[in-house]
Amino acid sequence: QVHVVESGGGSVQAGDSLRLSCATSGHTSGNYAMGWFRQAPGKEREYVGGINWSGHITYYADSVKGRFTISRNNAKDPVYLQMNNLKPEDTAVYYCAARLYYNGSVSPGTRYDYWGQGTQVTVSS
Repeated sequence: QVHVVESGGGSVQAGDSLRLSCATSGHTSGNYAMGWFRQAPGKEREYVGGINWSGHITYYADSVKGRFTISRNNAKDPVYLQMNNLKPEDTAVYYCAARLYYNGSVSPGTRYDYWGQGTQVTVSS
């Protein structure tokens, strides 16, 4: 059974940084893409960004571009979401998702098959 687990959420002040981690288990895929999503209360889920299997291709939503960085080492776990210069509007539950046996792009609309339980990020002004 495949598991996806996020960690690293918390409460910070505006302008602070936070790093989320995501790890998978229960599979043997050597090439899998990872995506980060977030959902704030009363809002639709937003695709924050993704990273392809090799780590060489990433995508970021305009709302986080230049502030957030997704990374991984050697096509393996964990995958990180480094969030800098956080703003109150970044407050949300952040989810990590995986698509196994996949070496395609991570552009918006990419299908992810396995999801984590989410981790809360709260940014106060």
